[in-house]
Amino acid sequence: MKKQYYMNNNQQSNGDYEVHESSCSYLPSINNRIYLGSFYTCQDAVDEAKRLYPFRKSNINGCYYCSKSCHTS
Repeated sequence: MKKQYYMNNNQQSNGDYEVHESSCSYLPSINNRIYLGSFYTCQDAVDEAKRLYPFRKSNINGCYYCSKSCHTS
């Protein structure tokens, strides 16, 4: 089943831009998130964020809470 994913438009204290599922309790407010699309896995969503925002590529990461398998830092 596909899930909706968003990227936080604000950097975390460690410099990351986190990718979240729409149901995440840490999903940023509507003004601070970018819709990435509907994906089967968080890795697909992270890859899309990196494709759309190559200048942030090294700092895009999955959320520890909702996309743990994509969380690398």
